[in-house]
Amino acid sequence: MATNAPSTTTQQQGGSAANKPGLRKPVFVKVDALKPGTNGHTLVVKVVSANTVLNKKPRNPTFRGPQNQNTKIAECLIGDETGTILFTARNDQVELMKPGNTVILRNAKIDMFKGSMRLAVDKWGLVEITEPAKFVVKEDNNLSLVEYELVNVEES
Repeated sequence: MATNAPSTTTQQQGGSAANKPGLRKPVFVKVDALKPGTNGHTLVVKVVSANTVLNKKPRNPTFRGPQNQNTKIAECLIGDETGTILFTARNDQVELMKPGNTVILRNAKIDMFKGSMRLAVDKWGLVEITEPAKFVVKEDNNLSLVEYELVNVEES
């Protein structure tokens, strides 16, 4: 009876590992394929320009916690060979988004701001610097300059 117990636990452990799904290969998309309201994008882009919008100090410096850190927000124009879009960099992302850098944006989402598209990476995504890309950024196709309007369609 004691010899059977270890073999059943090995089968259970092996069975749970076999049911675990594997990691998917990332599907890299181009900037011109981005649409409003979509998420989960992985892109390789170059940073064209970066403009710091907000650099706020904490209100209560004696309180420690994640709510009491410096808040930095920068708007960065990023792009690839198909077009450009504005990227909203927050806190630690601001230091990575220097003009001339080539970055990989993982799990990026499209936010709508005043009717135009902005790309953002939240806490579930990742911004990482990679080796310089060989493409030239197409700056005359800025997707953030296109205004979108929400239209309600009534069915009759």
